[in-house]
Order: sequence, then structure tokens, then C-alpha cells
Amino acid sequence: MTCLGAIGVFVQAYLSQSMNGLPLPPSPSTWRLRGHFLPHRKSFIAIAGWINEYGPLITLRSGLENFVVIGRYKAAMDIMENQGAALADRPRKIAAGEMFSGGQGLTLTPFGEKFRQKRRALHTHLQPKAAEAYQPLLMSRAKNLVLDILGDPHNFQNHVITYALSVMTDSIPWLKYIPWYGRELKRGFERSKRLHTGQLNRVKEQMRSNVDIGPSFTRYMLENSDHHGLTEVETAFLSAAFFGAGSDTTTLALCAVLLAATCFPEEQGKVQAELDCAPTFADQQSLTCLRAFISEALRWRPVAPNGVPHRTTKDVIWESYYIAAGTTVYGNTWAICRDPEVFPEPDAFKPQRWINDQGLLRDDLTNFIYGFGRRSVFIGTVLILWAFRLTLDPTQPLDDMGFMNSEKTHRPCSIKFELRIPEAELSAHDE
Repeated sequence: MTCLGAIGVFVQAYLSQSMNGLPLPPSPSTWRLRGHFLPHRKSFIAIAGWINEYGPLITLRSGLENFVVIGRYKAAMDIMENQGAALADRPRKIAAGEMFSGGQGLTLTPFGEKFRQKRRALHTHLQPKAAEAYQPLLMSRAKNLVLDILGDPHNFQNHVITYALSVMTDSIPWLKYIPWYGRELKRGFERSKRLHTGQLNRVKEQMRSNVDIGPSFTRYMLENSDHHGLTEVETAFLSAAFFGAGSDTTTLALCAVLLAATCFPEEQGKVQAELDCAPTFADQQSLTCLRAFISEALRWRPVAPNGVPHRTTKDVIWESYYIAAGTTVYGNTWAICRDPEVFPEPDAFKPQRWINDQGLLRDDLTNFIYGFGRRSVFIGTVLILWAFRLTLDPTQPLDDMGFMNSEKTHRPCSIKFELRIPEAELSAHDE
């Protein structure tokens, strides 16, 4: 054990050196040959503890590979926003990226021309002007969500999943050449390919038949196929990624907001004081308390608290620290959202922190977590809080971190939904 510890310390010291003389971000000491130990559950809390101790950027080690974690707001904005082009790549994932998804998944597509083509296609469709076309669809689905909760409040989580789905119509490269390792992954890719191309062809056939399918990303891609330069298989996988990422994020974000409403009833009441009549998208800019509440809820319990992996395409220097090209970088959203310099009393729930002295949303504070699914979370939240008063069921267990990951296998809380408007008014709004 002593010998292994000495080797671990040597590896730690060797990997802490940069090639150009500037230091890497500081690293917690470890003697483990496999690198830093991270608990399987809630590892973001352990990482946030290191951020508090060592500073806004830290270096962690997995085997012989370093990765960097960003854990403070200014560093995240400087590196991930202002130098975002340098972090456009993703780490190579043999199983998930090359075998299971056949290299078609957007988040695992290596940086290059194909990645840029896919990103341009997504960004074009996600512009505010294009997103406005979805508002009637989102409003209709959100009304259905309210009625589903009214009819079966116990299963609100399943109703939110249905709502989200309805509005969003590896370290050893040579392993992939070993038949027993790759066979199932390759079969999985073929199954996914059949599923996604089948969905694409279904939309294509509806368009040929002049069926009114409304706005959709798949329809947009088929109508603009010449412009983006993607094959049909690439288009099918990109459409599936748009659907999957958006629905998961919307589900977790909306459930987290509803959980916050039950945990902080006084703040829920302030939001509902704004809702004196049936809300629509046209009210979005005027509902300052609601928008601040959503931002604070997603700061309090961020979706994907460990962030997603990026890979630097060139050397990045931040203040006196050096991050080499090819380094995997995470933005730990849990730690960033608890930066005490930006969010005083970070463990307190304070929607007011998002509102300036003029009573408007602050434009100097960015909630970069709240992106994908923004409009569907807004309209779902506003209609539910207009229709119901939410309270926790004290007889049932509460896991207030239960909506911070994509595991939907358990029920983090049980919420009671009490109508706060006449049912007749609710029915009239549905017409």
C-alpha cells in the first residue's frame, strides 16, 4: 500500500506540470493510482467542496488523464461563454459515440465541419422568431397538462413527462474491435437507426400527403435539407437528439420548479399574486416574479449538476492557469450556482436576487442553465400555478434533490394540487 501510495503521489506530481511553465489549476492531493475518488451518487457535492477549498478551477485525475472542473460564475462566463469556441469539442466516447450511436449523436460528434453543420441546423431552428411558431402547440399541451393533473394529481410526474415528450415532437479504443464487446452496441445502433429513420420517413409521408402536422424540427430539416448538407441518417439522429434532450430537460426543470413552489409557499404566493387572470405567452415579459422564481428554482436545484463534458480544441489560459488543448472540461453547475460572490446566502431560496431596483429582471445575471425548453417550462409553470395551490404531502417522503438527474425510477415527492380558481373557469380557458 505504501509503494502504491508513493506511485500515486508521483503520478499526481507529474500530471500537475504544464508544458509552458504556467500552472494547471490546483488539484486536491490523492495517492490513488486510479485518480480522485468520486462517490457514485451526488458527486457534485464532493467536487463543490474542493472548489470551496482550492478555488474557482480545479484539476482532477482519472487514471493518467487530467480533467478540469469550473466551479465559479466568473470563470464559467470567461471560459465557457467568452471563449466558448475553444470548448466546442466533446471527449471521445468509443461505446456511446462511435458504436451505439454510429457517430451520429450531436453531443458526441467530434468538433469539425460535421459538428458545425449540425449545430447550425439546431441554432437556426431555435432562434426566437422560429420558436414563436410553437406557441399555440405549447399552450394547447400545457392546458392538457393542467387537466391531466386535475384528473389524477397523484401521478403529476408522469403527466409532466407526457407533456415534455409531446412538445418535443470510453478509455480503451481497441475494445471496439473485440467482437463480444461491440456486438450489442452495434446492434443497438442499428435499432436506433431503424427507429429514427422510421420517424423521419413518417413525417416525410405526412408532408407528401399534405397532412397538417404543425411546426416541428423534423419538418424544418426536411424542408431545408439542401441548406444544411446533412444526410437523411444524420438528420434522423439530429431530430432524435433534439427531441430527447429537450424532453428530458423540460421534465426535470418543470418538476424542479413545482417542487420549489411546495417547499417555499410564501414565494409561491408572491408568484400567484401576479396571476389575476388566465395567462398566455403574451404575459411573459410582465410576469417578473414568475420568471425570477423559475430562475431561482433552477439555481437552487439545477438540472445536470455536474455539467456536461467539453474538450478544448486549443490551449486556454484563464488568469494565471493553463488548460492544454485536448483537456476535458466540466462546468459544475451546482458549485457555480452556489458562488457566494454572485449569489449571497447561496443555500437560501431568494427569487428577489434576480430582480433589480427598478423591479425588472436583472440583465447582468445569466442563468445559463435555463436554455433548452425555456418556453415550455414557462407556460407549463404559469398555467399550473394559476390553476392550483401546491403543497407537500407531509405523510410521504421528500427528496428535494430528486429531480436533478435523468433517473425517473422513483418519486422524489408527493404534491397536493388544490384548485385556486373555479373549475368552470378552468374549463372555459381550455376551449
